[in-house]
Amino acid sequence: MTKPTLLVLAAGIGSRYGGFKQIDPVGPTDETVLDYSVYDAWRAGFGKVVFVIREEIEAPVREHFDPRLKGRLEVDYVYQHLDDLPDGFSLPTDREKPWGTGHAIRAARDAVKEPFAVINADDFYGTGSYETMAGFLSTAASTRDAAATFCMVAFRLRNALSAFGSVSRGICSVDPEGFLSDVVERTKIELQANGDVRFLDEQGQWAPLTGEEPASMNMWGFTPRLFDFIEELFREFLTTRIDEPKSEFFIPTVVDTLIKAGACRTAVLTTDEKWFGMTYREDRDKVKGSIRALIESNVYPAALWSD
Repeated sequence: MTKPTLLVLAAGIGSRYGGFKQIDPVGPTDETVLDYSVYDAWRAGFGKVVFVIREEIEAPVREHFDPRLKGRLEVDYVYQHLDDLPDGFSLPTDREKPWGTGHAIRAARDAVKEPFAVINADDFYGTGSYETMAGFLSTAASTRDAAATFCMVAFRLRNALSAFGSVSRGICSVDPEGFLSDVVERTKIELQANGDVRFLDEQGQWAPLTGEEPASMNMWGFTPRLFDFIEELFREFLTTRIDEPKSEFFIPTVVDTLIKAGACRTAVLTTDEKWFGMTYREDRDKVKGSIRALIESNVYPAALWSD
């Protein structure tokens, strides 16, 4: 049986965080959030990890992970370049912002040949999420000709917010059979001091959310067929939006487009895990405290890669 691959989106600039959060230590022996994610994936049965990075952070990322993962997981690195565009398109001179998560996944099109999970480098998803994902992907077909049945791990929105500022989340609707029927990317969601949750709508007005909505944290499960879909949809995106310097090609939007076109179905896998992440510099102390509590509960060893 083919082991699934973990595809890590680690090319973000970290403008809100103010640094390379991908390698910022939060554990007692300099573990990063990403260490815990890769460790959970390894224990769940993943066989390979592919890091999508920028060239300027390759050296420190390799220095950190190569010795830790040697003998445990196959490792590969791919670059997300702004000018990595389909034939017929050229990079606009005023483009500085990355093209988004869909483009980051596209960067791995030649490195991933098996069912794979996608995660953000700075997000903690929890042991149970990887076990659930591995169970699904272990039965997924690896060829591009297979039926397009994907999956996602959904978190309760209230358990997936930062106390220090707004975040982007894909808000999901689920049909009676447990498949995703709709996902809408909300780019500014806030947890207020009184515990209420709100988002900024298309008209620039604040609107309430219950906090119980299933939210996409960009923990997706795909087969390699996704790469063909992405190529087609990225071309369509560039045709209409290439001259918008801040436009982004989001993977939740890709999935939503495919669902509405009848091109795929996506199982919604639920988890009781609580997300935490490093969106803002102020998140770091809270993340460190959460990791410490998990170590004290024997979820993780104090020295993560010592076993």
